[in-house]
This record gives sequence, structure tokens and C-alpha cells, in this order.
Amino acid sequence: MSGEMSAAFHMADVRDKRITRRRAVAVGELLAGPLAYPMIVERRLPKGDALVMAEIAGLQGAKMASALMPLCHPLPLELVRVHCAPVPARHAIRVWCECASEARTGVEMEALAGVNAALLTLYDLTKPVEPALEIGGMRLLFKEGGKRGVWIHPQGMDAQEAERFAPRAPLQLEGARSAVLTLSDRASDGRYEDRSGPVLVEGLQALGAQVLHAELLADGIEPLASRLRALAAEGVQLCLCTGGTGLGPRDLTPEALQSLGGRRVDGLAQMLRALSAQHTPMAWLSRAEVVQLDGMLVFALPGNPRAATQCLEMLAPLLGHALAMVTGRGHA
Repeated sequence: MSGEMSAAFHMADVRDKRITRRRAVAVGELLAGPLAYPMIVERRLPKGDALVMAEIAGLQGAKMASALMPLCHPLPLELVRVHCAPVPARHAIRVWCECASEARTGVEMEALAGVNAALLTLYDLTKPVEPALEIGGMRLLFKEGGKRGVWIHPQGMDAQEAERFAPRAPLQLEGARSAVLTLSDRASDGRYEDRSGPVLVEGLQALGAQVLHAELLADGIEPLASRLRALAAEGVQLCLCTGGTGLGPRDLTPEALQSLGGRRVDGLAQMLRALSAQHTPMAWLSRAEVVQLDGMLVFALPGNPRAATQCLEMLAPLLGHALAMVTGRGHA
């Protein structure tokens, strides 16, 4: 056989992903039966205290996930917490494993590996007194972090699990009056199809915003500055401008925002550059700008559709909180 051969399997390439705070919780149960269950709970199994050993094994299992699964990325885990609880109604031991890290990929497999190791240890210590054991119900309870935010298993979680782990969904925009303005000479005169504006509209709507305006304007300080003043007077709370943030002679969106005389929000602008640099070093050439004009937050985002989408994903966890502060609702 001639020619190059490629491997049938490969690890996912996560180099272009952004480092975010990630957390996952997995759960599973050992069905011990009426004979073994009280021996586990009362800690009198022949091999020793199964509950303590299961929690230790769960810690070790989570840390060894990448060694057990060939395509699993090795991650620097910053939190592994294993908890076992008896369930008298089912003669079961329920096990949770919570893992957290700041990484480019999630920690679901680490959480599942922790639960699996804990359950197998319970099985091993219990089988001398009861061979008819069963492991079941093992699943990811929820995960959070990355661009998708919080994902909760369709089976949900009970009230105690929700209180213990408290999945942290970002504050939604809850009908916030919004606008999207695309700055492009070519798009405004029909030579180029606007693609960044529509993806920002879709992204805002997914966050719960009410998009009242989606418009195309030519590059330059005017008419953008006048349009932004009109939107603020209309009561628009959030305006995303896309395009005109580069170094070209007609890239004047930041100057338009600065001409409004509002309050600059330099921290958010710097955050966009710093986090975007995890995707591409060209992000440091961006002149992203954020200004508060009366009750409206205005963002100058890149014109590239992919970059604009990435910036909205970075802002998503903060926008609801920021608007709450602007409208005087305090720290949400």
C-alpha cells in the first residue's frame, strides 16, 4: 500500500479554544441490596470502611482520567471533590464527583472517571458479603464553562443536588432593548454581504435580548455617532457595533464611540483583546472599545464574523450583570 496513512483516532485539537473556568459534576449509584447496605453504612465490611476508601479512589480516578482514556486530554485539575451518601429507600450508595479547572476543554470525563473509580471500589469492598451488586445511573449531572455556558442533563437534578452544586448560569439579558450596527463601506453600498451583523443578532436573541435594530452604516465617525445618540435617546440599553476597529484609514468606529463623550469602560475592551489573543495573536491589533452613553452600553467589536461571535461569547457571562449595574439594580 502506497501513500500516507493517517491515524484512525486523534485527540481533538483544542489549541484555538479559549481558556475558561470549567466545572462538571457526575453521579452514579451502587445498588447494594438489603444484606450489604447496612454493613456499608455502619462501616463494618470485612475489608474496611468502604465509604472512606471510595472517596479516596474517586479522587485518584479523576486525576487518572487521561491515563485511562487514550483520547482524553490531561488537565491540571484545581478541584476534585467526591461525596458518598446512603439512599435507604433503594439500599443504594449514591456517589458524586465534582471537578473543576481552568482549561481549553471540559472536565466531564474526569468527573465520570472519579465516580466510576469510587463505585468500583465500593463494589470491590462489598462483594465478599454480597456478589449480586449492581452499578447504575451513572451520568453527567451538569457541566459549565466554555462557550456553551451551563448544560444540565435532561433528567435534571433534585433539590439537594441543586443546592449543593448550584450550577452558575450567567444572568440573561431578559428582553434588554438592543441594537446591532455593522460598519462597512462595502456592505453598506451592496458590494459585500454583511455576515457579522446577523450572527450578533442571533447571539443576542439567544441570550434573551430584544433586538430592535439591525442596520448597515458606512465606515467613519458619522453617521455612527449620530445614530448612537439617537439609540440612547430611544432607550436602547445595549448596542453592538461590528467593523471599523482595525488600523485601516477608514476604521474609525473607536473614534466615533469616543466622540460621544460617555464613560469609557476600558476593562471590558482590554478583556476582549486579551481573551481574543488566545484565538489569534492578531487580536492585539484590534482597537475594540466600550463606552457607556447614558443608559446604553456600546461595544465596538471586530468585523470578522468569527471574531465578532467569539467576542460575544466572551461578553455573555458579563452582559446581564453589566446592564443591571447601568440601570441601578446593583450587583446582580
